[in-house]
Amino acid sequence: MNANKNETELNVTGMICGHCEMTIKSTLEKIDGVKKAKVNRKKNSAIVTFDNNADVETNGLLKAIANTGYKASLKKE
Repeated sequence: MNANKNETELNVTGMICGHCEMTIKSTLEKIDGVKKAKVNRKKNSAIVTFDNNADVETNGLLKAIANTGYKASLKKE
């Protein structure tokens, strides 16, 4: 991971196809400060990369996913 970037990994449930992955990916990448989202339905996960300087809150990511009809939570280490 680049020193100027942060990552957050989320559990995402309800995805059944590639379209589901793309919907969540594009939704997350529209959030200010988010650089990239890698979504994997087989692992029920989304890894979101954002700048340290960005004011990206986990609750905002979770809410954005919920607004697309999927359930998400912060992945526990």
